[in-house]
This record gives sequence, C-alpha cells and structure tokens, in this order.
Amino acid sequence: MTDLHSSATSRRWFLRAGGAVGVGAAALGAGVVPAAADDAPARQGAEDAPEALRAAGTRPAVRTGTGLDRLPHPLVVAHRGASGYRPEHTIGSYEHALDLGADVIEQDLVPTKDGHLVVRHENEIGGTTDVADRKEFTGRKTTKTIDGKPVTGWFTEDFTLAELRTLRAKERLPLQRQHNTLYDGRWAVPTFREVAEFAARRARTTGREVWLYVETKHPSYFRSIGLPLEERLATELRRAGLAGKRGRAILQSFEPSSLQRLAKLVDNPRIQLLGDATTQPYDFVLAKDPRTVADLVTPAGLRWIASFAHGLGPTTNLIAPVDPATGKLRPVTTLVADAHAANLLLHPYTLRNENAFLPADFRRGTDPNAYGDSIAWARFLMDQGVDGFFTDNTDSSRLARADFWAAKGVS
Repeated sequence: MTDLHSSATSRRWFLRAGGAVGVGAAALGAGVVPAAADDAPARQGAEDAPEALRAAGTRPAVRTGTGLDRLPHPLVVAHRGASGYRPEHTIGSYEHALDLGADVIEQDLVPTKDGHLVVRHENEIGGTTDVADRKEFTGRKTTKTIDGKPVTGWFTEDFTLAELRTLRAKERLPLQRQHNTLYDGRWAVPTFREVAEFAARRARTTGREVWLYVETKHPSYFRSIGLPLEERLATELRRAGLAGKRGRAILQSFEPSSLQRLAKLVDNPRIQLLGDATTQPYDFVLAKDPRTVADLVTPAGLRWIASFAHGLGPTTNLIAPVDPATGKLRPVTTLVADAHAANLLLHPYTLRNENAFLPADFRRGTDPNAYGDSIAWARFLMDQGVDGFFTDNTDSSRLARADFWAAKGVS
C-alpha cells in the first residue's frame, strides 16, 4: 500500500502527468503542506507516482501556477464550514471543519451598507441571525427583488458593519439540525477580513495551509445598487496575501460575468457554479442571453466556460440526476467526462448526512432528519470521477475519501 500523504507523492509528478487521475479512476492525495518563508508552495516527494495511479486514467491538467496542485484529490470542501454541526458561516463552524480535516473552507460574500464584505449565505439574514428578535431593527424589515424574485426580511446592505456586529448567528435549519441550536448566539457575523485573519492564525498554529473557497453572491444585484463585490474582494485578497498564483483562495460565482471581472483583477483559480439544467445565470437574464445551464454543460458550453474558469461547481443533479417522482438515481450523465475533456475540474454541491438531502438509494429509514448513508453517496460521486465536492459533514466525506483511496490501493 502506498501512502499518498507521504513523500511518495510529488507535486512535480502532478504537473508533468497533467494532474490527478480521472473519470472513475484513482485520486492524487497531495497533502496540504506549510507554505515556505516566501509563501511559495513547499515541494515534497519522489519523482514518480505509484504505478496504480499512473495506469488508472487521465483527468484535466491543473493549470500551472493556480496552486490547486497543492491540494488533495478529491477535494473535501467544508460547505459554509462544518454547517452540519455548527451554525453556518461562523468562526466556530470554520474551526470545527478544519478540526475534522477539511481541505478548504467556503465563504459566501455579501456587502454591508458601508461597503464591508461579510460572510452570509444570503444578504437576507432573518434566518441566520437574531435580527428578528431585535426591536431596534424592526423597521428594517422590507421586501426586495433579488435576482428577479421577491424576498422579505432584513438585508445586510441596509446595515452598517457596526450594526451588524451587534447581531448573533443562529442555526438556519433548526428543525432538521436541532443539535446545532445549542450554539445559537455564540458567534457574531464575521467579515471576510476576519475569516482571512482566522485562516492565517490557524495556518501558523498548525503548520498547514488553510485555503478559502469564496463566492460572490448576487453580484449583478449588488453592482446595480452601487456595492460591487469583485473590486472589494480583490482588495481583501491582496491585503491578506491570498491573491494571485501563490494565494490560497479559490473564487466562485453563479454569474459568469463576475468570474470574468475577477479574472482581470486577481489571478486566482475560478470555478463556475451551475444550478439545475433549466435555470439561467442571472446576468444572462439581464443581458437577454437565452442560454440555460443545459446549454452550458454541452461540449460547446464547457469550452466557453474554460475560456475564463478552471472548473465547475455543478449541482449533483447535473452529474447524477434523481427521478423527482421516486427520489431514486437515474443513469449518470456525461458531464464529468465532457468537463474533463474541456480541461475543467468538477466540485459538485452539496453532500449532507440527512435523509432529506440524499437520493432515495442512500436513505436509511423514513425519518427525513435521520442520517442516511452519505458515505456511500460520496463514494458514488468519487467513482464517477469528480475532483472534489462541497459537504456539510467533513468527517463523513473524509471517511468516504479514505475508502475511495483504499479501493485504489492507496492508504
């Protein structure tokens, strides 16, 4: 058995061989390593990968200089932190995810009224903070049109950072994740700067790089109200030493124009997020571009995405569709093979332990809030050749990856 976290793994082999292994094949587990004094990636290992890996297949080359070659494969991305165990997008959630072994922690960015970037899944914060219980903010409740849909609640862009700092985070799914409510009120809403500083402290303490996976939320909407995200994000990345080829940040968005803007500002790896096949990126709606996600996952659409992005973040339904009537899996699509042919990585979303979020094939019992076999579901996706995935339950996904590596003869 070969240990891919040992010196047997070589970053040089990864680049020479065109990346880790591909569709239905083995994984490259290049362990996350401390940055050198000049912040250049540390090199480790012998020149050659195990024969089992070299014979197993191909997958798209990770473009030299993106830094993605320093990360394990398949990648375990902590979706909003350890959100299966702690209120999402809190320092506590990020810390727990890293304790559980996450390779990367995710942030969704929205702005405050005075232009600071804070970390929330949505700009509407009624469900993730105690704002509804704060009498002084009762008058801030309103209805807005966000990406063409009416949304009622409290919005970050109507609060200064000082006002937001008085709020406390709470569990977004209290009925499904009652144990998470134990931590309601413990943590504040963090700024992106605070998360970057937390990541730097953690890296110094543990001697391991901490990577961020950063999404621009509703970028066209925020640009339309004078709070554009991309320039602010680029400034924060540069300030934190996370920008460019030696940075430790992956950038993502559902809107292609946001990634195209970011490409002109910072040279970080970029991932195009994709919703269900019938949906459209909202910047397409505004531009009257008729293409849907179904058009973007064709070979021609994927080649277009590859002109400005390094990979895809598709919903799992685009890879392993589920019958809406039965909840059972249908035959897998060709998206993994087609994306790899276009030199694109795939990091699908989102793996969760609860039955309600699993295909019927992997559920256990009838309680929607009980845990199903999420480890087998993750293994299924890895067997299709995905290059990583977003997960609410880092520990379950790490076990699935260990099983995947073991099945390929890698310990």
